[in-house]
Amino acid sequence: MTSRTPDAAVGASIAPEILTYYVHGAEQGRLTDPRRQIEYLRTRDILARHLPPAGTVADVGGGPGAYALPLAADGYHVHLVDPVPLHLEQAAITSAHAKSPLASILRGDARRLPLDTGSCDAVLLLGPLYHLTKAADRAHAWAEAHRVLVPGGVVVAAATSRFYTTWEYLAKSLYDDPAVEAILARHLRDGQHRNPTGDRRLFTTAYFHTPDDLAAEATTAGLRPRALLAVEGAAKLLPDLADRLRDPHRRDLLLRAIRRIEAEPSLLGMSQNFLLIAHKPTPDSTAMEETR
Repeated sequence: MTSRTPDAAVGASIAPEILTYYVHGAEQGRLTDPRRQIEYLRTRDILARHLPPAGTVADVGGGPGAYALPLAADGYHVHLVDPVPLHLEQAAITSAHAKSPLASILRGDARRLPLDTGSCDAVLLLGPLYHLTKAADRAHAWAEAHRVLVPGGVVVAAATSRFYTTWEYLAKSLYDDPAVEAILARHLRDGQHRNPTGDRRLFTTAYFHTPDDLAAEATTAGLRPRALLAVEGAAKLLPDLADRLRDPHRRDLLLRAIRRIEAEPSLLGMSQNFLLIAHKPTPDSTAMEETR
């Protein structure tokens, strides 16, 4: 395994409040939380169905390695890229003790990937896009994913829905805070999320997509969307979600229920997160489209 810090200035381009949010270290255990595990289980299921069967994967914004390390265990050659030093340290410790370590752990930015052109069979953008609040920055991240992919390679990109938060904040009884209604109104107006309260339950600086926005960004970057899928659906609003996930039978029932309606366009915005599966065209496919 190799570990490299390509540029000490990488973190400087990330909003300071975002870095502050993650230095508390909560990200390492976030997806093992009983209510949040639904995100992990569903994302792993979607990756298993849509990643190529083998090859090199760039996990961009991969944090402490929640997905990168299991993918390495599955036989993929995985490069983890993240701008948060703590995440890189956590990933390195876990990787060093893993039977299948990561190929590399790199400090980097989704807009300037420290990876060679055409070096990856798949790119995961499971976090960067909702922390790039400017359209131009998200366009750079998509362009970089396109650059490092081989022709025919796949991108799996996550976005947070701007519609879900209204119901989440109601379910969490956060609406009593006068600042919350203004925050939610802005989500619907322009997708921008800011947290002036300091309450960590209200997340940090982010951009929340509509499903159509996410697909349009990929298309503009020269990628071909293939599927747009709900991750959790509305499951996180279930008051007994943690209990359901602890019971193997009820967990399987829930996962099957979400999977049956994961691609229904009218329901996508009710999911906290949704994933876009897109491919980089091959020369042959591009030529065929031009002759139609």
